[in-house]
Amino acid sequence: MIYEIRNYHFNPKLFYEYKKWIQKDALSYLKANFDVVGFWIGTDIDAENFGPSIDKLGPSNVTWIIRWTSMQQRNATIPRVLECPEWERIFSTVPGGEKSYFRVELKFMENIATPQ
Repeated sequence: MIYEIRNYHFNPKLFYEYKKWIQKDALSYLKANFDVVGFWIGTDIDAENFGPSIDKLGPSNVTWIIRWTSMQQRNATIPRVLECPEWERIFSTVPGGEKSYFRVELKFMENIATPQ
């Protein structure tokens, strides 16, 4: 299994609207089309950092994880799901548009804590 960890730095001025958009419009589609492990939204609690300084964006304020059987499955599924008319319609209503995503970080990891 491969886990795709998606960290977003979303515009904090539109964060409340984004949270509503995720809950009302986007999450059901994402969960229906991906094996979503979880979807997390930042809180008012300050992040703790024990290493070098974080850049001016600070820590990400949205994280979600997708479980894949392989990178081949991921690479075949992502375009089909995120380039279809239904997702394009949903995504067109994201608060502030695509420019509200200040940074998107994707990383791929394996779980060594539990047997596969």
